[in-house]
Amino acid sequence: MTTRGVFSSRIGFILAASGSAVGLGNVWGFPSQVASNGGAAFVLMYLILAFVLAYPVLMAELLIGRATESNVVDALGKVSKGRSGRFVGMWGIATVSLILAFYGIVGGWMLAYSLEALASLAGLDQVAHWLLSTSLYRNVLFCGLFMLLTVGIVSGGVVNGIERWSVRLMPTLFVLMLLLFGYVMTQDGAIDGLKVYLLPDFSEILDPDLLISAMGQAFFSMSLGVGTMLIYGSYVSHKENLPTLGASVALVDIGVAVLAGLLIIPAMYVALHNGVEIFGTNGELLAEDTLIFTVLPSLFATMGTVGTVVAFAFFLLMTIAALTSSISMLEVPVSYVVENRKVVRNKAVWLIAGIIFVLSIIILLNFKLLFGFVIALTTQYSQPLLGLMLCIFAGWIWNRNNILAELKKGDEHAEHSWFWRIWPWYVKFVCPVIILLMFYRSL
Repeated sequence: MTTRGVFSSRIGFILAASGSAVGLGNVWGFPSQVASNGGAAFVLMYLILAFVLAYPVLMAELLIGRATESNVVDALGKVSKGRSGRFVGMWGIATVSLILAFYGIVGGWMLAYSLEALASLAGLDQVAHWLLSTSLYRNVLFCGLFMLLTVGIVSGGVVNGIERWSVRLMPTLFVLMLLLFGYVMTQDGAIDGLKVYLLPDFSEILDPDLLISAMGQAFFSMSLGVGTMLIYGSYVSHKENLPTLGASVALVDIGVAVLAGLLIIPAMYVALHNGVEIFGTNGELLAEDTLIFTVLPSLFATMGTVGTVVAFAFFLLMTIAALTSSISMLEVPVSYVVENRKVVRNKAVWLIAGIIFVLSIIILLNFKLLFGFVIALTTQYSQPLLGLMLCIFAGWIWNRNNILAELKKGDEHAEHSWFWRIWPWYVKFVCPVIILLMFYRSL
């Protein structure tokens, strides 16, 4: 029998789980979505959907994980008492592996850009130029380096790997974000960006495209549906009050997303003030890879040496955000192989990481065809459907008395709590309907 790890402290779990949730989805995806969906109107709907939709599904994952103390396949198998749960678990593993395959590529880019800033500061102009090139060799090399960093952390297990590094990386991420925000707000043009970010146009709030984007962002940024939160939940002590822990994770995740927007949207208007083009031909703010790899580097270039230091801090921040998520993603298939197939942890980590790295190389070799397709397939379609399946398992299939018994381990008066009065019927009726409606609109 494999001895399972358990998080040694509450703060260790909160930082690890919010680290899983806090990734490029928050620091890149969220400001990009804000930029392309009408600014503050998107922020408002994201905040609402994060609480009314993502938090209940997050709780379903944490509860199932802790009650079963198993990897995602065995956990859903136990809850469903049949093959349907095991099938959904395998589907989750396939989805999270594909997400990590493209995530590793983007994490590698972030790593290359942070090293480029260091090379520029050291006067190594040729090296810096190569690090910004889009050559296949550079992309494969840095994707491999990023995966090695992930492997190094996950190999250490729950306490000595995931928890130890989450407790170091997450505070570093917050400090870097606050320092960068403080610096950006001293620049001309920042206040214009702040207005766009904080003052909503209420006429856009119920735009179906905006709502679908906000739901997808809430799901992706909290890494829901693919088993990462279920696995982390399975490593939580039975003494802990899960609804409170889940709320802490959701708040940290949402806080980082909002802070990322506070940093990046004003930075875009600083770039505009410095002569950098931030609007596309359609008049909308440039978003996604154009924002991160064109607009912001152009802004840093207008700041001289200070800009190079700021560029290093920014891309280091992006690398840390990517890494805190990638370790939780790798843990999902690794825990299955260790517990179900009885493979030694170290061997399992290298084996799974090797397979995912090969998938990354296949995506890189067919970049135009596969990169956007894999992102859409996993984050727009597979993740919401997996979230729907988790709602069905938690709301319809799992025995209600077993859920209450699990909650009472951390709170003996759980049946009198607001959470117990609302969550069971909410996750049973409301969440599935909202997810299905949004999913139907996205088709």
